[in-house]
Amino acid sequence: MKKNIALLAGGFTGESVVSLNSAQQIESQLDYNLFNVYKIIVTKEEWYYLIADDQKIIIDKNDFSITVDQQKITFDAVFIIIHGSPGEDGKFQGYFDLLNIPYTTCDATTSALTMNKGYTKAVVNGIKDLHVAKSLQLFTKIGSSELEISSQLKLPLFIKPNSGGSSIGMSKVNKLEDLKEALEKAFAEDDQILVEEFIKGREFTVGLYKTKNQVKVLPITEIISSKEFFDFEAKYTTGITEEITPAVLPQEITNKVGEIVTAAFYKLNCKGMVRVDFILEENTGNFYFIEINTVPGQSQNSIIPQQVRAAGMEVKDFYTLLIEEALA
Repeated sequence: MKKNIALLAGGFTGESVVSLNSAQQIESQLDYNLFNVYKIIVTKEEWYYLIADDQKIIIDKNDFSITVDQQKITFDAVFIIIHGSPGEDGKFQGYFDLLNIPYTTCDATTSALTMNKGYTKAVVNGIKDLHVAKSLQLFTKIGSSELEISSQLKLPLFIKPNSGGSSIGMSKVNKLEDLKEALEKAFAEDDQILVEEFIKGREFTVGLYKTKNQVKVLPITEIISSKEFFDFEAKYTTGITEEITPAVLPQEITNKVGEIVTAAFYKLNCKGMVRVDFILEENTGNFYFIEINTVPGQSQNSIIPQQVRAAGMEVKDFYTLLIEEALA
């Protein structure tokens, strides 16, 4: 018997457009021989299922169900593809836990933790062979001083919202006089921001997923951007960034990266699919953790589908594995 799957998209942040693009890609790839798929759109105003004639069927939030043609439909699992709040920060995960509905992402605790870049770095720090850049976490209530920052950290610096995604509000600061504007830009997106030292090296990202109690590491992707760093435009505009999958790396380095990111997956108690961004430092080859994304993008330009294909898998089969893992 087919399982009813809610494909949850949208959200409350500027990443909602990315989420809808991801959902469109997933919807086209899911196995309809196994699943009945209902794309549920979430906005601040309403949650709804859109049927063929553009009629909105409003979700009953009491049990996350819909009624179509006088028939009540409940869901066996939820494929969460909301980037940012409330689908990546633990809010929906807690809601579905209360309703006892399984979902494809990390649990509420891990989701909430990993949305905070500073807290995540504190947890993964100490994993063998994993390094983190020197950084400061700033809070609007406490205030911040450019001179204080420059006395503790050396330029260049990356300034980023602590809980944001898609590099929105992120800046690279090469000169002290540009620091104030970068801080204001980041604080416009979040009331906590992270200021960290720039690590010079090659930038990479790698996907992982859990299936049948085993963590699988996908082929690594190298990110080569024509811009100074991998910002929102570089991520979502064709032609600005070259993404090499699989990355050209010695096998021993690939194996070592796999061990490090698998250790991070376990230490953060991850589930489903995640993506870890990292830098291999110039000259030393040291692994520097950037961040972990627990709801990685799945749109046409996204990296995880590239890595899945590079691993010799069909994207459809990969999504089936994620749903089956949630159901299990």
